[in-house]
Amino acid sequence: MFEIVQAGGWLMLPIILCSIIAIAIVIERFWTLNPARIAPRHVLADVWGKIKHNQLDTAQLRELRLSSPLGQILAAGLVNSKAGRSIMTESIEQAASHVVHDLERYISTLGTIAAITPLLGLLGTVLGMIRVFSEIMAQGTGNANALAGGISEALITTAAGLCVGILALMFYRMFLRRVESLVIELERESIKLVDALHSSRGVEIRED
Repeated sequence: MFEIVQAGGWLMLPIILCSIIAIAIVIERFWTLNPARIAPRHVLADVWGKIKHNQLDTAQLRELRLSSPLGQILAAGLVNSKAGRSIMTESIEQAASHVVHDLERYISTLGTIAAITPLLGLLGTVLGMIRVFSEIMAQGTGNANALAGGISEALITTAAGLCVGILALMFYRMFLRRVESLVIELERESIKLVDALHSSRGVEIRED
């Protein structure tokens, strides 16, 4: 493995660094973007039950805010629920913007890695080919080892950059889709709460 890295030249170092950062981001985002942690299924039903039984006090709101991102959004709306539907909705939107910002954290970095690692590999290809042609100009085509070294440097960095870039792009797209689905779920649960408190029509609160 070390021989391959050494043969790829100094550009293998930033490519390896990018791969380490990408792995760390993927692990962290898999843990953070767990739907069960972002929008637990029973939060809205529990909140609605406490509202109907007049059990929702300041301590309960604080606990709700700290329980999950969905709880943070619902708590922001409940604090301003008596101020009217528009004020409650605005409070929910403000809290949701902070939650969405946290959900999207590091994803742009992963996208940047997906974009630059193939370019680093391409740069390695160019430098390797420059080395090959320099050897040809200096010594002709008789020095096979020098030529092979330049070609090896070109191919290894390209392959490494493409591998890291392809995997980073795959996880980048996957996390974007997951964030979109989580945002839709958070919006749906928030709308249910607003409608339940400020609408004359019946709203079904899921209990399961």
